[in-house]
Amino acid sequence: MPRKPRKKETKEAEAAKEAPKETPEEKPVAKDDFILVDLTGKAEETGEVFETTNEETARTAGLPVEGKTFAPRVVVAGDGWVLKGLDDGFIGLKVGGEGKVEVSPADAFGERDMSKIQTIPYRVLRSKGVNPTLGAQVDYEGRTAIIRSIGAGRVQLDFNPPLAGRKLLYDVKVLKRFETDDEKIRALIQRRILAFDTSKFGIKITKKKADITVPEEIIYGENIQFVKRGISLDILKYFPKLENVTFIEEFKREPAAEEKS
Repeated sequence: MPRKPRKKETKEAEAAKEAPKETPEEKPVAKDDFILVDLTGKAEETGEVFETTNEETARTAGLPVEGKTFAPRVVVAGDGWVLKGLDDGFIGLKVGGEGKVEVSPADAFGERDMSKIQTIPYRVLRSKGVNPTLGAQVDYEGRTAIIRSIGAGRVQLDFNPPLAGRKLLYDVKVLKRFETDDEKIRALIQRRILAFDTSKFGIKITKKKADITVPEEIIYGENIQFVKRGISLDILKYFPKLENVTFIEEFKREPAAEEKS
């Protein structure tokens, strides 16, 4: 019986074979990707920097730096870890690529609400221990407000978020995409413990369990129990097949004096 002739491949199929395969770095960021980003946010109207992951940028912008840790930020794209407009802007960027993301007020801190602006007698504020200064941020009756004007014995307090009604601009660079389960768990740890070498954690993943060995230098860290709870909740959320997370705290014997010498 004669063999049937092979069908001629379509141009699309031939092109697909010839086209170079996309590497993980070239693949655009997609929803639910674990990524590491550098970012700086500015108000479009004034160019004022209000947040950044870079300490030098923060110092130049006059932002407070003492007691703060500046480091690239771990984000699960599209999962609401950052402002919605910024979150949407990550999608489609390439690893190693830079981009500018515009965020409308609706996708940032909302529009300004005039009902949240109140005029309070000066003497009332003074009686509550508030010394009104134009532009200052104050706490009044359990809420935070900015003083917009002072005059004729009255002070105007604005309880809107400081960036409400303003369009924001972000400079973003995607530094890395976390691909393996081990990398993703280390990223979730990095989210809770900034600027720490996560390679010092031991991680063992089985079918239903993750064992995490905690480095001795952070066992006595501030609020470490809350940090561990946060890490475990993150892991159980993003790894639904796991049923529990165990933290192992190791203490090693100090070498004897003669061994040290």
